[in-house]
Formats: sequence, C-alpha cells, structure tokens
Amino acid sequence: MSSQFDQSRVIWTPAYPSQAVCEKLRREINLKHGLNLEDYHDLHAYSVSNYTFWLDLWDFMGIMSSVRPDPTKIVQKGRYEEVPEWFPGARLNYAENLLYRNDDAIACTAGNELGVVKHYTFRQLREMVRKMAAAMRANGLKVGDRVAAIISNSITAVAVALATSSGILDRYRQIKPKFIFTETEIVYAGKTVNLVQRASEVEQDLRTSGVERIITLPSVKTGGIIPESLSIPNSVTLESFLASGGDQPLEFEQLPFSHPLYILYSSGTSGPPKCIVHGGGGALMNTKKDCLVGFGILPTDVYFQYTTTGWMMWPFMLTGLACGARIVLYDGSPFHPDLRGYLKFIHDQGVTVFGTSPRFLTELQLRGIKPLEIGSFAALREMTVTGAVLTAPLMEWVHEAFGRKLHIGSSSGGTDVCAALVTTVLSFPLHAGELQGKCLGIAVEVFDPTGKNIEHTGQPGELVVTRPHPSIPIYFWGDESGEKFRKAYYDTYPGVWRQGDFVVKNPKTNGFIFLGRSDGVLNPSGVRFGSGEIYNVLESFSDELDDALCVGQRRTQDPDERVLLFLKMRSGRTLTPALIDRIKSAIRTSLSARHVPAYVFGTTDIPYTVNGKKIEIAVKQIVSGSNLKPSGTVANPESLDLYYKYRDIEGLVGAKAKL
Repeated sequence: MSSQFDQSRVIWTPAYPSQAVCEKLRREINLKHGLNLEDYHDLHAYSVSNYTFWLDLWDFMGIMSSVRPDPTKIVQKGRYEEVPEWFPGARLNYAENLLYRNDDAIACTAGNELGVVKHYTFRQLREMVRKMAAAMRANGLKVGDRVAAIISNSITAVAVALATSSGILDRYRQIKPKFIFTETEIVYAGKTVNLVQRASEVEQDLRTSGVERIITLPSVKTGGIIPESLSIPNSVTLESFLASGGDQPLEFEQLPFSHPLYILYSSGTSGPPKCIVHGGGGALMNTKKDCLVGFGILPTDVYFQYTTTGWMMWPFMLTGLACGARIVLYDGSPFHPDLRGYLKFIHDQGVTVFGTSPRFLTELQLRGIKPLEIGSFAALREMTVTGAVLTAPLMEWVHEAFGRKLHIGSSSGGTDVCAALVTTVLSFPLHAGELQGKCLGIAVEVFDPTGKNIEHTGQPGELVVTRPHPSIPIYFWGDESGEKFRKAYYDTYPGVWRQGDFVVKNPKTNGFIFLGRSDGVLNPSGVRFGSGEIYNVLESFSDELDDALCVGQRRTQDPDERVLLFLKMRSGRTLTPALIDRIKSAIRTSLSARHVPAYVFGTTDIPYTVNGKKIEIAVKQIVSGSNLKPSGTVANPESLDLYYKYRDIEGLVGAKAKL
C-alpha cells in the first residue's frame, strides 16, 4: 500500500478554499462558541465529540420548524440502546422544508429519452403537492399509513413523495400500503413496457392486506391513460383521484423529529430486502448537510442526479429543493437513443452539479466519447460519483474529459443511512482515487477484525461508525424485537455500526480509498484485499476488456479461499492465454503474487443491480455452492445462471483440457 500512497496525485485544487460552505460553517461555530477550530479536521473532531454540533447545523441550514429543539435535550434514550431519540419535543415537517420556496423560479426540470423536456416552477410544484395531499386526505390517508408507487422518475413521483412526506411484491407485502400509484406503461431504451398486468397482480395480491386504491398515471407517450388501465381492479385515474380533493389548502402537519418518513429497501441481491425505516428529521438534516455543506449546492445551482425512484439517491436528490436549487429529473436510459444526446441534455440544461456512477463513466471511456466535443459544460462545477468504487485512473480520465476545472466529489454512504459517511471536502485538494474526508457529524473509523482502530496505519479494514447520528434508521419494518436490526449493523462490533465497506485511509492525505464490499473481501491464505484493487489494475486493459468481476470461492470441501476473475471482452476481442498471462503479470507487479487470481475465465455478462452496482456477493455465493434466488433488484438476473457451472472448476477445467 505504501507505494500506492507515494503515487497519490493531486488533480484539483480549490481556487478559493475559504469560500467553501464547510469553511463558512466552521467560522460560524467558532464565533458562536468562542472556539478556534482551524480547519476541516478540527471541525470534524468537534462535530463527533459534541452533540451540540447538530443544533449548530440546524441553525446554519435554516431548518424550518414549529417547535425548535431544546438545547438541553438534543438526545435521549430511544427505542434501541444503539439509536437515541434526537431532539425530543421538536416539531417540523419534511415537505415544508423542501417546499420553502414559493416563487416562479424553476424548481424541477423533467426530461426523458423521447426528447420531451418540461419545466415546473416552485409555485407550480407547490400547487401539485397541494392537490395530491388534498386528494390523499379526502380518501382517508392519515398519519401512520403507507403509500407505495410503481413509478418513473417524473414530476408526479416528486408530488406523490412530498404529498405523503411521509419496489414490487417482495417489498410491498411487508408494509401493507393504503394507496398504490402505478404507471400503466413505461418507456425505457426505446421499448414500451405495459404494466397493466403487473399492476393487476399487485392489486390482487395485496387486496386482503389493506390496499384501498390503485391510482393509474398517464401514459408517457400519449399523455393519457391507455384503455387497458381500466382492467386494473379497484383503480381510478390520477385525474379522478386529484379531483376528489377539492380546494383544501396545503397543510404541513408538524411531527416529531423521529417520526417515520419513508421506507428504503436494501438491494436484496442475496436475500429478501430489508425494510429500512427512516425518520423525517434525521433524513432531512443529513441529506441537506451532504448537499449544502458537502457538495456546496446553493439556490443558484442546477442539480441532476441520474437515479431511479427505487434508489436512495432519489430522496437524496430531492433535498436539492431544500437548498433552493433546481433539480433535474430524467426518465429513461442514458444510452438511448445515444450517449451523446444524453450528454447534450446535461449541457443544455446548464447542470452545475451532476450525480452519476463509475459504470456510466466507464462506458463513456470505453466508447471513446469526448464530452467537450459535445458541449463546453461551462456550468458544470461538481460531479458527484457514488454506487461503486471510482478508481484513480478513471477519476483522472474524467478530470481530463470534462475539463480540469471540474471537481469530482466521490462519496460513499448507503441506503441504510440515506446519507454519506465519507465524502468530498471542497476546501481540500483532490487526490486521484480518493474520497477526501469524513462527513461532519459522522464518527468514521477503520477497524481490524478485532475491533482495533487501524486508520492511521495505512492498513485496510472495516469502515465503522462509533457514535450515533440522526439518520441511523429508527427501525426495520416488522422487526419488533430489533433482532434483525442489530444483526445487520451491530453484530460484528457490539455497539459499533459496521457499514460493510472495506477501506484504507491514506495517512499522508487523510483521504479514503474504497476497496470493495467487506462481505466480498478476498481472503486467500489469510491475505485480505478488496476487489477494487484488482479492478484498479485492470484499468490499463480497457482497450481489450469491457468489464470484470472478481470474487472469492470457498466451498465446503475447500480448506482455503481462492480468487476467481471473470472477464467480459470488448466487441471483437478474444480472451487468449497470452492476455491472461499479461493480466496476471500486471496484478503481480502492481500488487503482489498473492493477489493473482487462481483462475481467470471469460464471461458474456456480469450481474448488476437496477441502480448500476456490480453484484459480487451473489456470484460469490453461487460459485461457493448456494442456490441463490435473485430478487427484483437484479437488472439482468439471467446473468447469474452463467456462474453455476464454476462450482465444479476442476471438472470444468479438466473437460477443457481433454478437448
């Protein structure tokens, strides 16, 4: 690892570090409390040693509330020992904080792959939410009820979410929603998918569990309900539903800080998804902190996060409204009709903060697309990248491809906290391949298997959080005893949150390098390393490789784990013994002989979640003997079938040798 740290290269330096929002927060806290916090590191140390920080942040971000927090009661004993109740007695409303603007500036821009672009002002959005909330109340929705949606990334989705303020059957059976909003058809990658049959099945399955109404949404293509929607039992059109609400004014019910807001679902790629219940106050504070203090999103910004409505980045994106910014919604595939058109959309909308994934950026690189030949991207100042490991070579390529003024804000957190744990620091230089620092208020450490903090040694370990913060989930739906909740996060290190990421901290820069999911950590002969280290080496083979998957295999008969590397070749390329030798040699030279995979195989497909995350754990389980049943979150579930044959590698290799 030392050589990797020695080669750490600065690719961006802030022109005016003192003007970063995090620096303004530091100066305000110094003035307020008579402190002398000198830099971001001092500010972070204060933020995780004194719960008063969260009250400081409340005031700095201008959280709207009907009852302010009592400064003498920031936390008290909660439902679980590990999760205190925050700001007891305070009253606020999540939607009110997102809809604080009521003017004619653009709040949302909705675009799709069909080329349709529509703008909605803050005043129009507020009126849409008013109508939706009035209809929900008129139809009996009350505090504690659940609303579900089978819905695309559209303005209607935003209105539904904010109106309830408060995905398919394996999720909805657990929460028993009262209303379900559903598209009647969707258009993705040029293909129209009729959802009427699926919606009918959902209604039939959930009829006995309390679903009272199915609300069907207009067709994306025609703007009207397709005739088949009438065959969905117990359904009404969105137009009819909204008409039932009358002219009732928009009311923001004032609720406790920890009142449940929404249920997020884990990916569920290796088992049933967890129903993670988030409180409104905690979700608001941490996501607004990440947007405002982390990414520096201001009312002058245009924030576009490419996401589906089923990923935690969708509610995260909505918090851009709480910063007063315009948010951009996109429904469809960025690859249809082509990537150049998608990039032109980003340029034409004047996007200043663009959220994307390493997979998307890799596609741009592999296809030889040069963004600056499509547009100047003069407005774009920040690219936020999450969902997977962003390697140093890819980060450097992006920095050149979009212009060297661009700051690349790689961050990592998760659905479990609906926030970042490690993120960008706009007052620091950016080193290629690194996440710049710990999020304020999040007591991040790196532990070895015994629970010892090793973050200053340069050794890889588990990312943990050693102190509570407001957006820890309040509970799992249906987990009355809290057993599943504790097992998910606190089993490995009692009382300490285990995030499930395998990371290393650079002792020279204090930046973090993510090496993969800790459940997928490779451990041949006791040498622990992450798949990200292998992928980093494979970047130099991008002309020949389209994608790769690196997993460990340990079956019941195996005395030790071995590493398997699967390679998907670019069109027109072939995986040859010579190429395999070159890849193994590069891994041996860049890392060590013990990092070299035991076997390298070609594959025609690699599994991903619908949110673009590479699925390693499921493949690891399959090749180790598990009969895995994929959930609905796998974008290409048929790809998993390709890996069952590798349970018997000896027989597979022997058969090939005989040929």
